[in-house]
Amino acid sequence: MNITHDIRPITYLKSKTADALKQINETRRPIIITQNGEPKAVLQDPDSYENMRNAIGIFKLLSQGENDIKNGSITAQEDVFANIEKKIKAE
Repeated sequence: MNITHDIRPITYLKSKTADALKQINETRRPIIITQNGEPKAVLQDPDSYENMRNAIGIFKLLSQGENDIKNGSITAQEDVFANIEKKIKAE
């Protein structure tokens, strides 16, 4: 994927919004919007955005888990299940 094909000035977005939306929804590639030659925004389709947010959430959870392991803040799986069983039986 060559991202240079998906960089557009803000004037393109102003004058060809429908074309830009059609492109991102058909190709699933984001468009980078520039203003005065500088990148200022990224326009992408909703499904790709949601997938990206979900992936970031998973990466955050993995990072937190790695930190917990490094810090010794872990509980053995057997202990977790034993605690759950105790709580269920207590109810």
